[in-house]
Amino acid sequence: YGVHASNLGALIADIVGRHYSCPAFITDPVGVDEFEPLARYSGFPGMERKCQSHALNIRAMARRAASEENATIFDINFIVVHLGGGISVAPLKKGKIVDVNNANDGGPFSPQRTGSLPTTQLVNLCFSGKYKNAKELNYIITKKSGLLGYIGTDDGIEITARIEKGDTKALEVFQAMAYQISKEIGAMAAVLKGDVNSIVLTGGMAHPPLTDWIKDATNWIAPIRVFPGENEMLALAEAGLRYLSGTEELKDY
Repeated sequence: YGVHASNLGALIADIVGRHYSCPAFITDPVGVDEFEPLARYSGFPGMERKCQSHALNIRAMARRAASEENATIFDINFIVVHLGGGISVAPLKKGKIVDVNNANDGGPFSPQRTGSLPTTQLVNLCFSGKYKNAKELNYIITKKSGLLGYIGTDDGIEITARIEKGDTKALEVFQAMAYQISKEIGAMAAVLKGDVNSIVLTGGMAHPPLTDWIKDATNWIAPIRVFPGENEMLALAEAGLRYLSGTEELKDY
């Protein structure tokens, strides 16, 4: 998943487990891959779509939504939208993440990332001489674009305050992000053939007015639940507890 703190999770768990002579687990890492075969096609032979997502928070919030419907994630379908520095829009079919936009490669633009880009324009930019190498351009695409690139900040609170003071540019850009997120939700509803029990909005950006705009565009698909914030530490603890209590089997990699 590139250079990201999540890559250290299993290593840290192993070190702590050895130090305290206790079992160590990792669950729902970024690279967990449950794609169905059709989801892997990119349209360019030799270039395959990758399953990378905010799987930990996505699955945890799906479990929470399922419990509110007196079901399990293995009984019903969800579309879960993680709204953070990157944005993942994932259809969960009976608990499995069968497709996702991959926050580094495609889908809606986000606070820091470009999302999908016009292919020919991107190719031309790569050969324009504006950037020294692929590393520099990848950094711009994943760290300095999206909201940050358009209006100079990726802080939702600051953007909302600017909008309230009449900043029309901030309003338009923020609405454009909601527009793209909503389009991606619609695409994932098609993946599930319309069989969607709930749409779940979660993550650090899951607050009005962003959530209101998304609701307005997508509430015809399914009921919408909003679980603000990132609950990843709790999700890790709950996963360990499911194994220790005997409700979930351990997989050995």
